[in-house]
Amino acid sequence: MSMSFDLEKFIWDDNDFEQMGWHDSKIYGIAFKDDKFELMLDIDYILEWLHPKENESNFKFWVAPATLVFRNVWDLKLSLEGNLSLEIQDIHRANPRPPKNSKHIEEPFEYDWIIETNNGEITFQSVGYKQYFRMAPILSDLQKIDSPLRGNSFDIREE
Repeated sequence: MSMSFDLEKFIWDDNDFEQMGWHDSKIYGIAFKDDKFELMLDIDYILEWLHPKENESNFKFWVAPATLVFRNVWDLKLSLEGNLSLEIQDIHRANPRPPKNSKHIEEPFEYDWIIETNNGEITFQSVGYKQYFRMAPILSDLQKIDSPLRGNSFDIREE
């Protein structure tokens, strides 16, 4: 098994939506940039699940810390209950239409977004997202990265 994962790019966006999946991605924090109408999630993104080898019983995971940033967000609703351990179950987008403020932004569509978590839902309207990987993926026995190694940041670089 290779000990490195070839990450094709460090910034993904809504054009990659169909090939992405956030199931079991741990959410470490939620932040808002109200001056830019952005919703930011600090997550560990699972790039690949590796089936157990012969004589092994547990999966291994290629995981990388990432910042998921939704742009031009409005009508935000958070409906979360339970403990503070928050994991994404799935992300859905539906109802493509021209944005309300299409004269001021250069985006052709906005969508209804639903982020299903283990403790409820986050819903909003947005034109799309960018996901910034903050380091190369590591091979882990867990679906998350230990805190000292991953950092915990909403600082992102447009590279």
